[in-house]
Amino acid sequence: MLPNTWKLALIFLFALPVFPQSPRDALSLEQQGKFAEAAEVWRKVIAANPRDAAAFASLGVDLSRQQKHADAVSAYRKALALNPKLTGIQLNLGLGEFKQGHFQSAIASFSKVLVDDPQNAQARTLLGMSCYGARRFTQAIKYLRPAAEADPGNTQLRQVLAQSCLEAKDYSCALDEFKTILQQNPDSSAAHILLGQALGGLDKTDDAASEFEAAARISPREPDLHFGLGYLYWKLHRYDDAAREFEAELAADPNHAQALAYLGDIALKNNDTEKAASLLEKSIQQKKDVRIAYLDLGAVRMDQKQYSAALKALQRAVELDPTQPDAHYRLGRVYRALGSSEEAEREFIKTRTLHQKADAAVVLPRPVPAPPE
Repeated sequence: MLPNTWKLALIFLFALPVFPQSPRDALSLEQQGKFAEAAEVWRKVIAANPRDAAAFASLGVDLSRQQKHADAVSAYRKALALNPKLTGIQLNLGLGEFKQGHFQSAIASFSKVLVDDPQNAQARTLLGMSCYGARRFTQAIKYLRPAAEADPGNTQLRQVLAQSCLEAKDYSCALDEFKTILQQNPDSSAAHILLGQALGGLDKTDDAASEFEAAARISPREPDLHFGLGYLYWKLHRYDDAAREFEAELAADPNHAQALAYLGDIALKNNDTEKAASLLEKSIQQKKDVRIAYLDLGAVRMDQKQYSAALKALQRAVELDPTQPDAHYRLGRVYRALGSSEEAEREFIKTRTLHQKADAAVVLPRPVPAPPE
């Protein structure tokens, strides 16, 4: 048995109060890079005071440092619910949502940051990147352009801006940006390809083909590159060159649906209907949304007097893009061959209407753009 004095000492020791860990302990652990341990301290601080907004915010930071972004976002939201004016947390919340690919939520957070701090360049750049991720390309341009101008050497940022211009069909903007990128890095095959796409959007098909040719010299194994070049040759009616490029794409990817479809179209133009049918059927097996495959297969089946198969293919072509008159015209011919006069006339009327709209679009002046906000 222990002497009474030892018993009294032990009783006194266990009776001492246990002080909870403090924010100072968490900060010390953070300085050592021990973020998981620091997060545990913040949880204990919160348990002692559940309305400590700063502790929730600090917990969010340490969770984010561990790449636990969903948990970090939850902590940030609790901090903001307790204190909406807490400095920097709205920006951190936006970052947490952005890193999870939750671009709409990130847009909401970064927009709030800019309301309170319109000169916050980081928030403006991140808002532009979030708009790009959310496919809101026109808005992305609005925020990314000043960011790119402020950091002209940031090629990655400029490329996102250029791609936003391209997706928004602002081809002049895309053209300027890709030219700048190529001045900084002439050997960027991706920039040559994207510049080619911008030129193609401006109907400068020859120039677009030249950019794709440059990309092919730099990086001949780039996926989809040979298809893109072949498509430009196809638009220029250089069908032998186009076929060579489509075959090069198929050498790397034998199931490339678009290359198969356009090769089938070239075979059809060369009156090789058997080869065309084989290629078009294979394209459709790979993908169900390559319109030209259905359009041309409908023409092949009609020539073969397989009207039911032609009808099915052409109806799918119309479904994929009802604004194109060619499918309506061919569908009208199939209905006529089947003796369905009313349906045939309906399709021919649609064909005429769509042609008239296309002609009007060429004649009408372009609308005056709205002034900048």
